[in-house]
Amino acid sequence: MTPNSPNHYDIAPIRLLLVDDERGFVEVLSKRLEKRNIHATQAFSGSEGIRLLRRADFDVAVLDLKLEDMDGIEILKIFKKMDPNLPVIMLTGHGSEKASIEGMRYGAFDYLTKPHELAELVQKIKDAVCHRQRKEETDETASGG
Repeated sequence: MTPNSPNHYDIAPIRLLLVDDERGFVEVLSKRLEKRNIHATQAFSGSEGIRLLRRADFDVAVLDLKLEDMDGIEILKIFKKMDPNLPVIMLTGHGSEKASIEGMRYGAFDYLTKPHELAELVQKIKDAVCHRQRKEETDETASGG
């Protein structure tokens, strides 16, 4: 089996919910992430992201702060109510550090400004998944598991 073949990985792909209304960005990013064993489910609006989160479990979400239909902070709050352990990485293309910091206050795992390096996003996604796994293991141990 070659390193680029789809079954090369021994571990299940990371399940990512990618919410951004820039369709071209989402489609290109999804293809690039797929090659790194990250399966991106695409949502092109906040309401679509919420619907998808209701239907499926995800390991991590990447959420744009500025969407046409809803404010990213509002979506973050809804995501955290639906799945308190879901790490959410906020994206902002508006140089809005203030809004990103507000997102952190409401439970975002981290944030990145657009444009960003793919390697940086991939690392943040992996860090978020590891953080979630450690948290869930700690929660199981604490509850007698």
